[in-house]
Amino acid sequence: MAAIGQFFHAIPLDLIIIQTVNGLVTGMILALIASGLTLIFGIMDVVNFAHGELFMLGAYIGFVLYVATGSFWLALVGSSLVVAILGAALQIATLRPLIGRDPLNTILVTFGISLILQNYALWEFGSTVRRVPQPVNQEFTLFYLQYPWYRILIAGLSAAIIGAFWAFLKYGKFGIWIRATAQDRVMAQAMGIPVPWVYTGVFAIGAAMAAASGVLFAPLVGVSHTMGLDWVLQAFIVVVVGGMGNLGGSIVAAIFISLLEAYASIWLDPSQAVILSFVVLILTLLFRPTGLFAPATR
Repeated sequence: MAAIGQFFHAIPLDLIIIQTVNGLVTGMILALIASGLTLIFGIMDVVNFAHGELFMLGAYIGFVLYVATGSFWLALVGSSLVVAILGAALQIATLRPLIGRDPLNTILVTFGISLILQNYALWEFGSTVRRVPQPVNQEFTLFYLQYPWYRILIAGLSAAIIGAFWAFLKYGKFGIWIRATAQDRVMAQAMGIPVPWVYTGVFAIGAAMAAASGVLFAPLVGVSHTMGLDWVLQAFIVVVVGGMGNLGGSIVAAIFISLLEAYASIWLDPSQAVILSFVVLILTLLFRPTGLFAPATR
């Protein structure tokens, strides 16, 4: 025990604080991506493999709108609206006819949509990484680092979007319809709720949240046709660990996974630290398949 105490005591406190900030910032972005994914699954029982490509497409549309308008914030709002409309159209054309069928059909369809969108982006924009400048360039001193305010800003914006969505679900009329459909689709339809249009709206909201995540994250890494692959994989881990369809659990799981990787990267290479998320995923599936942060069921 003494050796363990000395081992942790040797880690500088400033490094722990920096990694904590990094983990929280990354966790909020990941929570925003995972929220749309868990919403679609929780309401529609659809495992959306195209979610990463909606994230990527949102970043590309944001890039195009930024070039056209010169405003990052117009690009953020415009991209979210465009991808929401596209998501609604995709749901009506490809997923609505599959309601009530084998879930494997929806998995194959969303995987096909993923490949189509990714190859379209490659054909339209090429493999060159596109750059979107940060709307806020100021930095502040965090111990020995100059930490960008933009990272703090996107964490706050992600939290604000998730909070607004939670309020919409709790108090909005359409949000009440969504919660009723999630609890009992047949009873909701019997009460006059237009369940097929609720599904369409849910998919559009999930797509808009993915697009907003893509635009917010674009200034940090650039925009490419493969940028959604790693993030959607992380989002699926978060959704499983947090509990499939559990919005609050996904948010907690996103922060937990991001902090875990941030702290692990103190000792390990960042590419090796990612392995810990898969370890958590495997342990969750083995010992608590309903999710670590899902409410306990009898």
